[in-house]
Amino acid sequence: METWVGITIASAFLQNLRSVFQKHLKGQMGTAGATFVRFGFGVPFACLYLALLHYGLGHPLPSPNRAFVGWAVLGGLTQIGATFLLVHLFSLRNFAVGTAYSRTEPAQAAILAFLFLGERLSVGGVLAILVSMSGVMLISVARTDVNLRSLIASTFSETARIGLLSGLLFGLSSVSYSTASGSLAPSLPAPDAMMQAGYTLVFVIVLQTLMMLAWLMIRDPEELRRTVRAWKISMATGFVGATASFGWFTAMTLQHPAVIRALAQVELLFTFASTAFIFKERVNRLEIAGYVLIVFGILMLFLK
Repeated sequence: METWVGITIASAFLQNLRSVFQKHLKGQMGTAGATFVRFGFGVPFACLYLALLHYGLGHPLPSPNRAFVGWAVLGGLTQIGATFLLVHLFSLRNFAVGTAYSRTEPAQAAILAFLFLGERLSVGGVLAILVSMSGVMLISVARTDVNLRSLIASTFSETARIGLLSGLLFGLSSVSYSTASGSLAPSLPAPDAMMQAGYTLVFVIVLQTLMMLAWLMIRDPEELRRTVRAWKISMATGFVGATASFGWFTAMTLQHPAVIRALAQVELLFTFASTAFIFKERVNRLEIAGYVLIVFGILMLFLK
């Protein structure tokens, strides 16, 4: 198994765990606070990892350039927006459906990479993504009478709009992070995926924390205090969030962002388990069929 495959699967598991923590946090604070926890409490862990790479293992630090700063800032802003929408989505539909809508990201990432970077996927890769996306669409209508009218209504519902926008922003952040990380390579003696990913992560997560901290201090100081009062689960969220982000950044430095996000659909299997066994939310047959299509699309990606 290639390195990026193992990293992606581990990151998907950690990302699902982070979402579980954030759904729990929604019961103790608002959407903005649960979003801030993802970044603010992850800073110490991201910085510790970068220090270990540089001072402990001797990896040289890269030198940022304009391209890096531009793409990293764009990725940071779009990830904040995507995370905010995803956390808000959990209050509109159950955990599995909320996550499933945001998983439209692979197809959107492929389109964005084509438009902005000129990157292309093979016909087999495109078909694999489309099969997975059809699974996501099936999940979206699983709790309605499945007909043309319900499909149209579900497609244009508030939940769908928020979920699709979340997926779009996640896709844009993926492309941005991949480009930012890759732009650091020329400043290193040799390409170093771990250092490029670690440096990008620290730059972005510190930027995101400062922006959200300023926002909460001005607009809702009490929300900030609520995140501190829930420090135990907040720290756990920050740890798994930072670890998952490092995994994503490393994987996207090694492989095409759209391929990484297609394999990341495996997160929905972890989501299915969390929905059934942690949140005790009902999952019906059509939702299960949607998950099967998602898994089949992933298998197509590797067997094409």
